[in-house]
Amino acid sequence: MRKRVITILALLLAVGATAQQTNGTYSFLRTTNSARVAALGGLPLPVYDNDIQLATFNPATIGEGMNNKMGLSYVDYYTDINFATLQYAHTFNSIGSYAATVQYHNYGHFDETSESGVITGNFGCSDFSVNIGWGRQLTPNWNIGAAVKYAGIQYESYSAGALAVDVAGMYHSNSGWTFSLNARNIGTQLFNNINSSRDPLPFSIDFGASRKLEHLPVTVMLWYDDIQHWNKLMMTPTYIEQHTNPITGQLEEESKVAQFIRNAACHLVIGGELTLGKNIVLRSAFDYGQRYAMDVPKERTLVGFSAGLAVKIKMFEISYARSRRSVVMSPNYLTITMDLNKF
Repeated sequence: MRKRVITILALLLAVGATAQQTNGTYSFLRTTNSARVAALGGLPLPVYDNDIQLATFNPATIGEGMNNKMGLSYVDYYTDINFATLQYAHTFNSIGSYAATVQYHNYGHFDETSESGVITGNFGCSDFSVNIGWGRQLTPNWNIGAAVKYAGIQYESYSAGALAVDVAGMYHSNSGWTFSLNARNIGTQLFNNINSSRDPLPFSIDFGASRKLEHLPVTVMLWYDDIQHWNKLMMTPTYIEQHTNPITGQLEEESKVAQFIRNAACHLVIGGELTLGKNIVLRSAFDYGQRYAMDVPKERTLVGFSAGLAVKIKMFEISYARSRRSVVMSPNYLTITMDLNKF
């Protein structure tokens, strides 16, 4: 019985970590711990500005400008669930620029009980990943990057592990646009004693574009995520609830045109940054797919919206973000990055 309880707990935690994405044992790999990334929709940012926060999700952003920079992140996710991240980047003259990231997801402690309800102990649940990324600027217009990661899970006495790689490319057009294409979590499970299944990794292909406006201190960004999966949210509980006849109980699907528009919209995320002076940046994004999957019909909520700001103080940058993931969950993200070259 205890094994069944642990398995159910693992699935529930994975769903909570990333409800709109592919659910599964390793779905935490798609959950960002970076305040900047969270404020801008939680996807690989198509920006090349030497911010170490971007390295974990988009290795094409890794370059010489990240040399000797460090980042610390903390996420107050929900109740006693919290995440932490440590990042460091260094450039080696002979072999290129690298960024190392360690992420830890703590889901708290739980009572262990017998079948009669008697408490016999307690146990913890956690996920972690170790990521080593490499990036290189091929030409003034092209950047490439790749990363290898190990993902581990420890729920009570049960554990699982997987190995994956990310690959990314970034193009800077002469007209001021930056385009990024990322393939994430290409890999396989190495072992699993939680259950007998061979759990897949949350593979995704994401495309992003950004442009800094010429006459305004604004950078606009647009993403199309999960390119490999077109019918993303059409059969979610939200869709079924909204399109089920209350009298007959039959599912009444939308027209093909309406389905196409809704599916396309569920892949889109739009965001932007506003720079105020030299030391303050405001950020915001809207994820329609997240809103459609997790919102409560006929209620006015901010599900799908995220916002944040950053303040630069000498060699430090402090970033904060808040993301409305559901009607009951609005994680707080805090990231501090520092340039050790200035100490």
